[in-house]
Amino acid sequence: MPLREVEFPSDPKDLEGAREQFLIFYSSRVNGQLWCPDCVAVDRTIQDTFRPQDGPSAVIVYVGQKPEWKTPSNIFRGEPWQVTSVPRLSRLKIPK
Repeated sequence: MPLREVEFPSDPKDLEGAREQFLIFYSSRVNGQLWCPDCVAVDRTIQDTFRPQDGPSAVIVYVGQKPEWKTPSNIFRGEPWQVTSVPRLSRLKIPK
């Protein structure tokens, strides 16, 4: 299944009904580039794993630009996700 991407959503609870098996939390992009060096380091592996049609399904969720992410009130730091660092891979569903 193709890898889907979601720009910084206004309500993270909108992701609770995602059809995908995994959520991948990434830094947002600046001029087409991820601002987080750790996200850059794992991006090729993420793409190779989740991009193929027969791969597991996932959605990349961008947590915001660096100033947005660094604030304690970032919407992904609270419930229901409690993301403390990026990148983060969260399993939503166990395949049958």
